[in-house]
Amino acid sequence: MTMTRELKIIARIRTDFPTKFGIPRQSGLIDELKAVIVFEPEYRNPDAIRGLEGFSHIWLIWEFSEAVRDTWSPTVRPPRLGGNKRMGLFATRSPFRPNPLGLSSVRIERVEVHPEFGPILHVSGADLMDHTPIFDIKPYLPYTDCHPEAVGGFIEPLTDHKLEVDFPEPWLSRIPPERREALFSVLAHDPRPSYQNDPERIYGLEFAGFDIKFTVLDKVLTVCEVVQGRTHPAS
Repeated sequence: MTMTRELKIIARIRTDFPTKFGIPRQSGLIDELKAVIVFEPEYRNPDAIRGLEGFSHIWLIWEFSEAVRDTWSPTVRPPRLGGNKRMGLFATRSPFRPNPLGLSSVRIERVEVHPEFGPILHVSGADLMDHTPIFDIKPYLPYTDCHPEAVGGFIEPLTDHKLEVDFPEPWLSRIPPERREALFSVLAHDPRPSYQNDPERIYGLEFAGFDIKFTVLDKVLTVCEVVQGRTHPAS
């Protein structure tokens, strides 16, 4: 017998990523990335977050809203393995799951009661696309949620992959100063899928209302153009 449950969207997050390309592969990788969690009207009761300001981190349970589908496969091809090796779905964090749920740990920067939107949460380190639906928020408990002895499986040997970023001043000057550190970190963590390694290809990353064009040769990412597009602030 198939059991189903309806999940209620309690909030949505505002981030600098209007598309999934360039989003950090995991939460907490880039603390410089700021985001704002805005509750849906039904849940804008300040009592619902009473005491949350005493925690440094929270868990977000959310929907891979761009990956919802009616079917699933028991194996997937993780991009970090080059996209040509299959692993069991439940041994990965692939978005293509029977239930397209994501789990992220983010830092609480501050809690604000907004005159129009009620309680909102300013967070850092999120790995979510702009307007991603959030189903639940839970406090992170260091005494039970932290496992320093944990083993990272087949992903562990791949965690040190970083690029040197060459960001010429004429292009860098177009980026607001408060966004530069986060953008450098996003680029250094190599936003490309691991199976793409064409030095002639020009990639485009949408970030904070800008289209960042870049190439990658060996271990150096070079920004070759910055075009201002739609405004997409995480504020």
